[in-house]
Amino acid sequence: MRKTTTLALIATAAVALGCSAGATDNASSSSSDDGGAKGEEKAAKTAKIGQPVRDGKFEFTVKSSKCGATKVGSDLIGDKAQGQFCLITINVKNIGKEPQTLDGSSQKAYTADGTEYSSDTEAGLYANKEQSTFFEEINPGNQVTGVFVFDIPKKVKLAKLELHDSMFSGGVEVALA
Repeated sequence: MRKTTTLALIATAAVALGCSAGATDNASSSSSDDGGAKGEEKAAKTAKIGQPVRDGKFEFTVKSSKCGATKVGSDLIGDKAQGQFCLITINVKNIGKEPQTLDGSSQKAYTADGTEYSSDTEAGLYANKEQSTFFEEINPGNQVTGVFVFDIPKKVKLAKLELHDSMFSGGVEVALA
């Protein structure tokens, strides 16, 4: 019994250290890219569609937002919405000095009352014929444009996005209305 408890404590400590190290690395890279307090002030502002915003090593520009789709893909293969799909076209540029992986599952959408929706990565695979937004590595200076898909109830309207360069980053907000 004592060995099991000790092993459980060691495993918990290792996970906690790994999470805090990742958060520290991203926090330092975000603040160094933004220029300290001035960058924190910028991060608090919510951007609009068409305005570039930066989080860590990525610069995001939301190009368009369209909701109401009931399916994505072709007639042969695709995905059907539980409610409605919101298709958000976003350009992502690596502004860092090393490759960074774009993780579609780290992107969030919110309604005006704060209800959170995660990106539907499976639907995203069907919505992007030539570009993946699920787990795409982007080299420094390169950029990709892809469609992020959110499956939301039929009568719901999204108010904003929260975009992240990784699952541990602070994120930036973009208003959709």
